[in-house]
Amino acid sequence: MLELQFLGGAGTVTGSKFLLTYNEHRILIDCGLFQGLKALRLRNWEMLPVDPKSISCVILTHAHIDHSGYLPRLLNDGFQGPVYSTAATRDLCKILLPDCGYLMEEEASYLNQRKKTKHDPALPLFTREQGEKATEAFETLPFKKETEILPGVRIEFLYAGHILGAASVIVTAGDQRIAFTGDIGRPEDPILFPPEPLPAADFLVTESTYGNRRHKKLAAIDELELQINKALKRGGTILIPTFAVGRAQFIMYLLWKLRSENRIPNFPMFLNSPMATNVNDLLAKHKDLHKLSTHECAEVCNIVQYVRSPEESIALNKRTDPKLIISASGMISGGRILHHIKAFGPLESTTILLTGYQAAGTRGEALQNGAEELKIHGSYVPIKAHVEILDNVSAHADYREIIDWLKHSKIKPKKTFIVHGEASASDEIRRRLNEELGWECLIPEPLQTICLSP
Repeated sequence: MLELQFLGGAGTVTGSKFLLTYNEHRILIDCGLFQGLKALRLRNWEMLPVDPKSISCVILTHAHIDHSGYLPRLLNDGFQGPVYSTAATRDLCKILLPDCGYLMEEEASYLNQRKKTKHDPALPLFTREQGEKATEAFETLPFKKETEILPGVRIEFLYAGHILGAASVIVTAGDQRIAFTGDIGRPEDPILFPPEPLPAADFLVTESTYGNRRHKKLAAIDELELQINKALKRGGTILIPTFAVGRAQFIMYLLWKLRSENRIPNFPMFLNSPMATNVNDLLAKHKDLHKLSTHECAEVCNIVQYVRSPEESIALNKRTDPKLIISASGMISGGRILHHIKAFGPLESTTILLTGYQAAGTRGEALQNGAEELKIHGSYVPIKAHVEILDNVSAHADYREIIDWLKHSKIKPKKTFIVHGEASASDEIRRRLNEELGWECLIPEPLQTICLSP
């Protein structure tokens, strides 16, 4: 028996969880948190429809929280098996999961102190300690080496770009092979290598984040130069909400290039994200996974001033000089960026640069759609800042890049399952895959179970 159930990532971009059942073995590919709309976030508090104790193992495609962030809950609810990942994904999760738990504890404490919660008391989904505990379950595997993880089940990681350590996962169960793309990187990323072509497989599970969009032709570095120089003429603060893993390092790389080429003036630039600060060290550790030399890694990481303590972060909000602040999270769903938005969002001189995809229901999406106020920590903050979108810094391949990548792969699946996308994006790439490649595609419903047995 071979079945695939879509516990998350179906009909939405977040919460990726794909349960593969082979005979008596249950294998969970990705274990992510739902983000964005409240109805989705509430699903993080629900018990899984399968007993966590019955899951044999977890396989992670990469470290982003919408693919890894449910692990502490899964272990707390009884999961006892190994978590397989690449070494870089393991190292990133050692930073991300405890930090995510810490931010949840910090937000719950903040709400309780100010009585800004309907719950008595507000509780974190998981704690920092639980995040640290989850990383003890990891077992790392190299790229491009097939490994038997269960009787009759073998897996192989293939380089996927997107972020450090990200992989597509090829699962062979009996005589059936299923390819999970994970999140697919871009073919011409200046830091990461192009994604590795997929081998032949019977079934494909592919992301569709940008399934109905093309990235702009304007190069990311030119777009950022334009926005920074325009913002500096206003004389205010430039806020760049960004993901601590991948996106923050990419923005810093672009800033380094712009400063090196004298395309932007010398003015204060800060990285206010403890998580991103720690992630920067991993660039040098895993130098075989990207294009930067050791010297370039050091130069990129030193282009900003590091804000390390809460006191330094508070002091930054009191500065009135022109400056640039990079801070997590990219969709403005938590972290120190919330305090910067509260301080600088009401000022017309401020510029907020959104970096890539904004999930439905997030503050980032609200700003993208022209919101004049944001609810932060239980109160509404007026937004008079200029909001701009740096679309071309996304780490996700667009639909053309995905289809071209698949065309250059050996895969010709019997059926393709389209996940990790809003409804319109998934449907558009479904149509294109059918028309251009002749593939049979299905957009699964949440919790839908598909029999893959011949």
